[in-house]
Amino acid sequence: MTIIALIHDTEVSRLVLSKLVLVSDEIPFWKKEFPSLDISSNGHVNVPKDSDLMHIAHVTAEMAPIAKVGGLGDVVTGLARACLTRGHKVDVFLPFYECINKQQINDLTLVVTYDSFHDENWIPVNMYRGVVSGIPVMFVEPTNHFFKGQNVYGGSYDELEAYLFFSRACLEWMQVTGTQPDIIHVHEWQTGGLPLLYWDMYHYLCLKKPRIVLTIHNMEHYGECRKEQLSKCGLDGSTYATEEKAVDDRTIGHNPERLSLLKGGIVYSNSVVTVSPTYLKETLCSGWLAGTLIRHRDKYFGVLNGIDTTIWNPATDVFLPAKFDASNIEGKKICKLHVQKGLGLASEGLEQGPDRVPLVVCITRLVAQKGLHLITNAIKYVEELGGQLVVLGKASDARVEREFEGLAKLHNQGSSVRILLMYSEELSHMLYAAADMVLVPSIYEPCGLAQMIGMRYGAIPVVRKTGGLADTVFDMDDHSQPELANGFVFEGIDEGSLNNSLDRAFSYYQQKADEWGGIVKKVMQTDNSWNNTAGKYIDIYNSVRVKEY
Repeated sequence: MTIIALIHDTEVSRLVLSKLVLVSDEIPFWKKEFPSLDISSNGHVNVPKDSDLMHIAHVTAEMAPIAKVGGLGDVVTGLARACLTRGHKVDVFLPFYECINKQQINDLTLVVTYDSFHDENWIPVNMYRGVVSGIPVMFVEPTNHFFKGQNVYGGSYDELEAYLFFSRACLEWMQVTGTQPDIIHVHEWQTGGLPLLYWDMYHYLCLKKPRIVLTIHNMEHYGECRKEQLSKCGLDGSTYATEEKAVDDRTIGHNPERLSLLKGGIVYSNSVVTVSPTYLKETLCSGWLAGTLIRHRDKYFGVLNGIDTTIWNPATDVFLPAKFDASNIEGKKICKLHVQKGLGLASEGLEQGPDRVPLVVCITRLVAQKGLHLITNAIKYVEELGGQLVVLGKASDARVEREFEGLAKLHNQGSSVRILLMYSEELSHMLYAAADMVLVPSIYEPCGLAQMIGMRYGAIPVVRKTGGLADTVFDMDDHSQPELANGFVFEGIDEGSLNNSLDRAFSYYQQKADEWGGIVKKVMQTDNSWNNTAGKYIDIYNSVRVKEY
């Protein structure tokens, strides 16, 4: 049973709670039947239309919710919808992965079959059009073995060659149909070869109008590429094996030297964006791509990601047992109790006294970047502090998976910790709504969405000061800027630094309940929507586009 109204008082809350179906023996409580959420619009009904409209084509390996692995998918969907809301024409080009659930696509239609080049052959390609979350999507389906398998990544094919083929197939379709967007917006290394193909092949053949914008979501993924692999898409790979173009600087002097699709994308794009101002500064100061970025500093920008405030909205979220907003947060207590009972955690009921127990959630991929040793430490330390912790995430590395499986066996039988080695969109919504605190202890974090989503749902962030976390979370005890205070921040990568922040957060929660409630309302009112960010992207698009054609 899903409650669709805002909860207004404690008596109503008790009545609602008494009727909730929390769990069954057969189906996890987060896998009940939920009504569909209408996300055909951005939710910003008062957003004015831009006066100078353009056609924007995103070329991407991921898109939420149909092909989402990480934050890349969320970013593409959120930015695309925000630009649509402002009046622009937007298309998303996505591989038609075999694993995509076609039921999530509206109006799916085969548009045309055409040929695109790979490894001295012309491969037939089916181009489909559909609508996902209100966004027009072009699905590129090669008739060979590319993009087959049960997951977005990790199929039984060479991913680098597959994404080079995908990049050329998108441009080939534009040539075949005479389609010329104002902006082709490429994302990550997977589409880093498209700017090379565009400027050194298709721009001379037929496509004169588009300009290329590259967003780098994570500088750690380089798209390392052999020259002969690049040659398979029709370019001469050896042409790009120079320091000024696409050679992987780490391999200079080695045999063989290799290329980097990400570096090539930086060099050949008209503008390059990374996903937070602080991450821009960090990437200019360290990493092997720093030299390339410095040489192209005049076209390199840091734009903080947003979140999709239609999908992530506690006042309308179909996955929640009770709705709430900044003006009435009573429903958040219901959500917390719902999750506690559903997961078998100890619950304190609706009336929370001075010894109330904070619930901390950590929703993350279990990879080194996310601070695995700090997450492991938090599991033990939160329990020692008398709090509760839920970790939701998947590990791609077998060793990490075994380690967390061991922690789950050790802790999951108690009443304070749950480690769930999986990902569930429904459960993630419930956890954010239930959480008092959201933990993001990343070693590095280009932007981070968890802290922004957590704040949207009234969860106070506990984060390490890095990348986009430093741009969005400001410490409660930093008296130099009290007006910004909205969380608990630590700088070290050691367990003691994290523990200190958790100590301060728990003390605040348990001893300053009124002030805590004020901060909860404050973070829920923070505007981290894509509408703010989209305006900055529109400015970048306008700075490079051809105004007359």
